[in-house]
Amino acid sequence: MQLNKLSPAPGSTRTKKRVGRGVASGWGKTCGTGHKGQKSRSGGTVKPGFEGGQMPLQMRLPKYGFTSRIGLVKSEVRTSELNRIEGGIVSLETLKKSGVITAGTKRVKIMLSGEVEKKLTVQGLLVSKGAKESIEKAGGQVLDVSAEKSSKSKLENQDDKAVPEEQKD
Repeated sequence: MQLNKLSPAPGSTRTKKRVGRGVASGWGKTCGTGHKGQKSRSGGTVKPGFEGGQMPLQMRLPKYGFTSRIGLVKSEVRTSELNRIEGGIVSLETLKKSGVITAGTKRVKIMLSGEVEKKLTVQGLLVSKGAKESIEKAGGQVLDVSAEKSSKSKLENQDDKAVPEEQKD
């Protein structure tokens, strides 16, 4: 194979249309751009959406909605994807190591979709009702962080009520 012998595949290229080569060709004189006006001049184009000075459609329509920044760092994991995790503990770190979620993810919710095939312990992640049942059915458990925090705060509140007001000072 030599560089001077290379050629494109047959039928993959078309010859360039040569305009301005006489009236008989059909593309002579104005070369298909018509008479006068901005589009007939060299470099004569308008940007997409320009309507000749009239207020463009994209500016006439109202703005709506927004993009939540939480959605950029939150992701959902299917229960079937939990089978890819090495070991029995499922946490944010183990999900990142196994490649189930990206490195920038900070919040994860496990959703019911597929079967859990091994015993797993889920720590510090949100879990849907169906996914929790599926994990527990496979012999695993879900350690709910928010439930632990709320139970601790309840105990602290009970301790405060038990102490008489005279001793609080």
